[in-house]
Amino acid sequence: MSNQISSKRSVLFLCTGNSARSQMAEALLRHKAGDLFDTYSAGTSPELIDPRTLNALKKFGLTIDNLKSKNVDEFSGQEFDFVITLCDKANQECRNFSGAKAQLAWDFPDPKERCCNNPFATTLSELNNRLSMFLLLEGKDQPNGKAASSLRIDKQISELDNLTIDPISFYKCLTDDIRLKTLMLTNYHGELCVCELMEALQEDSQPKVSRNLAVLKRAGIITDRKHGQWVFYKINPDLPIWIKKVISETTENNLTLIANNLNNLANMHNRPSKTDFCR
Repeated sequence: MSNQISSKRSVLFLCTGNSARSQMAEALLRHKAGDLFDTYSAGTSPELIDPRTLNALKKFGLTIDNLKSKNVDEFSGQEFDFVITLCDKANQECRNFSGAKAQLAWDFPDPKERCCNNPFATTLSELNNRLSMFLLLEGKDQPNGKAASSLRIDKQISELDNLTIDPISFYKCLTDDIRLKTLMLTNYHGELCVCELMEALQEDSQPKVSRNLAVLKRAGIITDRKHGQWVFYKINPDLPIWIKKVISETTENNLTLIANNLNNLANMHNRPSKTDFCR
């Protein structure tokens, strides 16, 4: 990072190898909102950038100049407005990033391991959709509605999904206010625990929230992980692309529905400490 003071906010994307997902996110955000954000990426165990990453970026007209693989240690001691992890391993290793003013956990499948057509272009599309939502929330000062614009990469992708979910069961899950808002909130934050959801939703009954989480889990829409005393819930990364789009676009186009919930969470006292679930 330059020592020159910048009026832009800063974003650091982290994944394991810094060879695919974080490089895509860096290039995308620089393209979509380079006038508002200084954007960087790094890896916990950096590797050379996968040539398929560069090919996917070039195919959709994104600049690859200055992209290089970096170790997260290069950014030690520096502050960022947002640190965003893009895989669960990086989330575990860097959950307590000392320079983060805000930290988000977005878990995207590694395109090198995806069993679908055009895995790198598919990952690029999913990252693009998530960043469009991020800019709707965090890029409110952008002129001419640029924050809401999106590269329609997904239109050029034919996805072969491995997980099949009955659409009737899926849409039934959206008919409850708690379940719908839970999906919208976890879609943005990456993962949340029950107490965070209770605070965001202003629900006093933990069993009520837990019952609705159980419904979403049985339907295969969310997954959970336990670390210590905490159980965290996130959108199932193996969901078919059409379901991911429904959740993402519902969130993007209805932010007013969860605006108060996001504010409740931002102002939450005694929120689970990052150090409580860091490895």
